[in-house]
Amino acid sequence: MSQEGFWDHQEQANKYMQELKGLKNIVEPFMEYTRRVSDAKELLVLSDGDEALNTQLADEAALLKTQVDALELQAHLSGPFDSANALLSINAGAGGTESCDWASMIMRMYVRHADLKGYKCEAIDVQYGDEAGIKSATLRIEADKAYGFLKSEKGVHRLVRISPFDANKRRHTSFASVEVIPEVEDDTEVDVNPADLRIDVYRASGPGGQGVNTTDSAVRITHLPTGLVAQSQKERSQLQNKAQAMKVLKARLLAVKIQQQEEVMNKEAGEKQKIEWGSQIRSYVLHPYLMVKDHRSGVETGNAQKVLDGELDAFIEGFLKTKPEDRDKRLKQKGTDDV
Repeated sequence: MSQEGFWDHQEQANKYMQELKGLKNIVEPFMEYTRRVSDAKELLVLSDGDEALNTQLADEAALLKTQVDALELQAHLSGPFDSANALLSINAGAGGTESCDWASMIMRMYVRHADLKGYKCEAIDVQYGDEAGIKSATLRIEADKAYGFLKSEKGVHRLVRISPFDANKRRHTSFASVEVIPEVEDDTEVDVNPADLRIDVYRASGPGGQGVNTTDSAVRITHLPTGLVAQSQKERSQLQNKAQAMKVLKARLLAVKIQQQEEVMNKEAGEKQKIEWGSQIRSYVLHPYLMVKDHRSGVETGNAQKVLDGELDAFIEGFLKTKPEDRDKRLKQKGTDDV
């Protein structure tokens, strides 16, 4: 940063600043922890028979445990893309309006979670339901290790409740899928042949099909060989939406590439460790009792509203601290019928 001309290339400089911030987030807590441990050792020498010092030492020990738990969690975020921003996509399952409403509840949950954590969150694309809720949405979440934490949310989320759209007040089960992929930087090696792309422009729309603007600024890009689709309607500029959609498409192509590599590795190892897409990773029960349960880590709570308001730390930490083979075993053994 002290080199002459460092700030001449703003975009590159910002990347270095982001990298520096990530490194500081690792090093500074560790240095603070070691300093406090040293102070606690000195206090221990002085505390013999002193009740006040013993109480102070006990309080310090509790704080040190909290710090070491946080450092342990950081150790689980060492994957090649864990420090990246996250692209989180939500898709309503079968079930019409009921599932669209559930998808919108999940979207709100992640937006609230981002607010609580101080993450920058923006909706790149939202496709609204015909009557209520959303059919699909893609959120871009910008923060250090956003993907590392939010990758735990990938899978099918199940809701059980009395439907507000059922005049007979019957209990309904709804599903929505969540996809989380790391945001790809421009210099990441992802092979995209322009001849393989179909680019469509259309007019962005809001709830009920109303037009958001009067120009065809929204962009949809289809990768013909894979059928992957990325779209953006956030910006008013067609060029900006095209750039954003291309970034999402590259991220999805990278995710497919990584998945293929993992499948080859698992096949060579003679065992299947990857949890199949379609496994219901978490159930949210609002009737006849209140409970949210993660079927991979076993973490559960009776405060369902707190979870829907974005407080997901217990589930994210539980996922990260549970071994992959144990997550898979829990899904196979218990399923979701016991919730």
